[in-house]
Amino acid sequence: MKRVYVVGTADTKGEELAFLADAVAATGAAVARIDVGTRNPTVPVDVSAEEVGGHHPGGSSAVLSIDDRGTAVAAMALAFTRFVQSRTDIAGVIGIGGGGGTSIITSGMRALPLGLPKIMVSTLASGDTAPYVDVSDIVMMPSVTDMAGLNRLSRVVLHNAAQAISGMAAKPAEPPDGRPSIGLTMFGVTTPCVTSIAEQLRSIYDCMVFHATGTGGRTMEKLADSGLLSGVIDITTTEVCDLLFGGVLPATEDRFGAIARTRLPYVGSVGALDMVNFWAPPTIPERYSGRLFYEHNPNVTLMRTTPDESRKIGEWIGTKLSLCDGPVRFLIPEKGVSALDIEGGAFFDPEADAALFEAIERTIKPDDARSVTRLPMHINDPEFAKAAVAAFLDIARQ
Repeated sequence: MKRVYVVGTADTKGEELAFLADAVAATGAAVARIDVGTRNPTVPVDVSAEEVGGHHPGGSSAVLSIDDRGTAVAAMALAFTRFVQSRTDIAGVIGIGGGGGTSIITSGMRALPLGLPKIMVSTLASGDTAPYVDVSDIVMMPSVTDMAGLNRLSRVVLHNAAQAISGMAAKPAEPPDGRPSIGLTMFGVTTPCVTSIAEQLRSIYDCMVFHATGTGGRTMEKLADSGLLSGVIDITTTEVCDLLFGGVLPATEDRFGAIARTRLPYVGSVGALDMVNFWAPPTIPERYSGRLFYEHNPNVTLMRTTPDESRKIGEWIGTKLSLCDGPVRFLIPEKGVSALDIEGGAFFDPEADAALFEAIERTIKPDDARSVTRLPMHINDPEFAKAAVAAFLDIARQ
C-alpha cells in the first residue's frame, strides 16, 4: 500500500510533525512518520532516525554520533536520500523544517521521480529556494511563523499542507499516452521556430519544451539521463553564453553531457547565442560598460556577444558535441540566430555570427554520426523549422 511520508526532525519539531501526520491521516490517507533528527525524538514515529541513518554508507553511527551540527545534517541528508531511493511505497512526501530539516528533506525529495508529489513546509520558503528545489518539482510552502511549537497560524498552515499533499497523492496522474517524449529548448527570441517544430511533431511525439534559463537546460538533460526522453531538439543553446561570460542564466560545465552519455538523437542550433543575460542595468558588471545592450524588460537586460566571445562560444559547443557518439545534426541559420539578430534588428552583427559559425564548423569533428549544415535562412523562418524536423526524423528513424 502506498503511503504519504510525513518527514521531520522529531527531536526539535516533534509537536509539528505529529500534528501534520494526524492531519494527513484525517483525510483518509495512509501515513508513515519519518524521523530525520539527530537526537532523541519527542514523539512516536514509524521510521526512526536510526533506521534512516542506517542507509548512510558508514551506517547510523556516521549520522547519529556526530557532535558538529553541520556535519550531522549533511550525513543525514545523504542517508535520507538513499533511504527514499530504496522505498517502493511512497505516494507522496511532505516535510517540515527550518534550515537543517529543509536541507535534509529536500535532498531526498530531489532524488525522487518527477511527478511524485512533494511539499516542503519551511521557514526558508519565502527566500531563495533554488538550492533546495534545483531542477525538481518540489513545492515550497512558507511556514510563516517559526516552528517552535504550534500556534493558531501554524495549525492552519499545516492543515492546509496536509490537505494539499493528500489531494496530490490521492489520484495519480494519467499514464502517458504512448508517444515517446522529446526535449526542446526555447527562448522568447526563438519562440516561432520552436513552436513550429513542436506543432509538426506533436502528433507522434510528446514535446517537452524547456525555457533556456539555465535550470531549463539542466532539467531537460536530467530527463535525458533518466531515460525519459527519446531525443533532443536543442535549438536554443544560449545558456552557454551566460556560463562563459558571467550571465545570470548559465548552463553548467556538463551542458551536452547527457547527450554524450545517452547517445540520444540530437539536433542542435545556435539559438540566442547573440546574447548574455543580466538583471536590471545597475547589476551589470563594470567590465561590460560601453557594450551594446537591449532592455528585454525592466528586470532583464541583454548584452550582444562580440566576435571574439562568439568564437569562444562556438569552440566550447563544438568541443562538447565532438564527444557525442550518438547521431548529431547541427544546423546553422546564416541569416540570424534570434529575433534580435536579423537585418535591421538591435543585435544584427554578421561579423559576430560569422565568427560563431566558423568556430562551430571547425570544432565539431564530422563523421558518420555528426554533421554541421548551413542553411540560408533565419532561425525563425518556417523553412528552418521544417529543416530541423526533417533532420530529427531522419536520425530518429535510424
